[in-house]
Amino acid sequence: MDKLKMHSPDLSQDNIAKIRALFPDCVTEAADDQGIVRLAVDFDQLRQTLSDHIVEGPQERYRLDWPGKREALLTANAPIAKTLRPCRDESVNFDTTQNLFIEGDNLDALKLLQESYLGKVKLIYIDPPYNTGKDFIYEDDFAETSSEYLARSNQSSVEGSRLVANTDVNGRFHSDWLTMIYSRLRFARNMLSEDGVIFCSINHKEISQLKIVMDEIFGGNNLLCIFAWRTDGNFDNQAKFKFCHEYILAYAKNEGEFPHPKVIDPNVPEGSKIFKPEIRNTIVKNGPKNPASKVILPSGFPAAFDEGKIEARNNSWPHYDASAIVHDGKLSETVGVFSGWSSRELLEEFIANKFAPIVDAKGQETTFEISRSGAIEAVKVRGEPSHVISWLTGFGGSQKATVELAEMDVIFDDYPKPTKLIKYFVQMSAEQSGIFMDFFSGSATTAHAVLTQNSIDGQNRKYIMVQLPEKVDPSSSAYKAGFKNISEISKERLRRAGEKVLEGDCHEDWNRDVGFRVLKVDSSNMTDVFYRPDEVKQDELFGQVDSVKPDRTGEDLLFQVLIDWGVELTLPINRETMHGKTVFSIDGNALIACFEPGVTDALVKDIAARAPLRAVFRDTSFARDADRINAEQLFRQLSPGTELKAI
Repeated sequence: MDKLKMHSPDLSQDNIAKIRALFPDCVTEAADDQGIVRLAVDFDQLRQTLSDHIVEGPQERYRLDWPGKREALLTANAPIAKTLRPCRDESVNFDTTQNLFIEGDNLDALKLLQESYLGKVKLIYIDPPYNTGKDFIYEDDFAETSSEYLARSNQSSVEGSRLVANTDVNGRFHSDWLTMIYSRLRFARNMLSEDGVIFCSINHKEISQLKIVMDEIFGGNNLLCIFAWRTDGNFDNQAKFKFCHEYILAYAKNEGEFPHPKVIDPNVPEGSKIFKPEIRNTIVKNGPKNPASKVILPSGFPAAFDEGKIEARNNSWPHYDASAIVHDGKLSETVGVFSGWSSRELLEEFIANKFAPIVDAKGQETTFEISRSGAIEAVKVRGEPSHVISWLTGFGGSQKATVELAEMDVIFDDYPKPTKLIKYFVQMSAEQSGIFMDFFSGSATTAHAVLTQNSIDGQNRKYIMVQLPEKVDPSSSAYKAGFKNISEISKERLRRAGEKVLEGDCHEDWNRDVGFRVLKVDSSNMTDVFYRPDEVKQDELFGQVDSVKPDRTGEDLLFQVLIDWGVELTLPINRETMHGKTVFSIDGNALIACFEPGVTDALVKDIAARAPLRAVFRDTSFARDADRINAEQLFRQLSPGTELKAI
């Protein structure tokens, strides 16, 4: 039985546990005055996490450091003046789809998505650029203050200019790559739900560093598995060392909340005991970690046979201090059994429960029986099977994935992942109808995997893909096929994958959503005067009445409002004309917006009469300040619960 602590609670460790739950990267291992290593708060890191500027003060501690780590944290925390602009022409089923494809730098995209999708994503899979000395990495502008970063990010950037080559002769070869991935993984953790999981592909060159970074961000206790994926290919050619596998790191947001995946490794043979409804294993286990102890089996304890006798013995395990008589499948008299045990606590719980079934840590109904040999066996009723092994084989490799794309007339030259592999991860998610994300979308394998699995099991998973419009090599087959950048390849793959999935057999419960809403990262809809009015000179005030850029549409403004308000970006949009003005309503009455000039009291009354949760107008919608005041009064009278704003 458990012993009493006999002391008051260690409040400092309790507080550290609370900080660790919020900021796992700010808790580390440190030696106290007596040299005992305990969990401790890394106050320098905590100050940096809560600060908008670089904080000095390094100390000796267990962690991974590199030149640029503090700047990476600053970059992650710095605000940006950007928005997501809708692109209907490149979308499929724009008004009804629940899927998103975002084109642009993924760090910008993650910052823009954080309010709308904080804690809502069930699964993230990413295949970031590998640090090979030839690939590209994302270049982040981190050597500046947050105000400078805000000012700079208000400007448009040239397509694809966020990429730089990271050659292996670069003195910051590892540091640049770690700086790139660090800030993005911090956002990934924030996006995950409490039962969410992230899978990150990597090769041998950066796995050691990546694991330490992910341990810091997600907490080492949340590491679920380091998968070794056997890639297909030509392995019989001569090489000093031929690499035939890559790695995939899997971390939970909260390991305790992530249940056993309801999947079985596809290589398990059909005759495996994994498929049997009942699990029967002896709990007799002797060894240094299982010192022998005595358990009293009361009369009535179940047996696996109807009638029989087990003689008293001390020459084989378990020892019996008296003969055990079994009648009608139960012990007739109490007997003492001496052995090492693998599940003593469960066995004693079963006895205390008067032999009624109990539930183990996996949620499996459990009972115990004496076998004919005298061993004590645990008998578990297997629930939905779960059997994931760390060696991934039989899923194909880049060659198979390339052929898969070619069958849809899509060309991608950059080592795509096979759909079968990512579909296997999709099946592992704790929530089968949640949001699935990939912010290094590449050829959009993750989205294809989500659609395929939906068509099979009838679930309605949604996806968010993010891809930079990275230019493809003019000499590549993709360029010759008409694709100028990778995001074009991604979108075309999704169009054709959706058609292909619908052509096959689809589960009747699936909503058949194969569309996607394209949003593009762009500069803010607001002019410079909106962000830095103090920098505007007097002779520049003329023409600055409106703070919205002249080339922006009402739908552009609508999506920036959704981002600022933290509303999901796939909610249904209804456009209608009221009193001669275009009015947008989001998800019924979740939000109503009008951005046209000349808004009348009659229009305001009709909108307020619908009692929306939120309403927004443009400053220039009202000709006079009095008109704006009248609108506020009308909402107070007709819909006092509406949150009213203007841009």
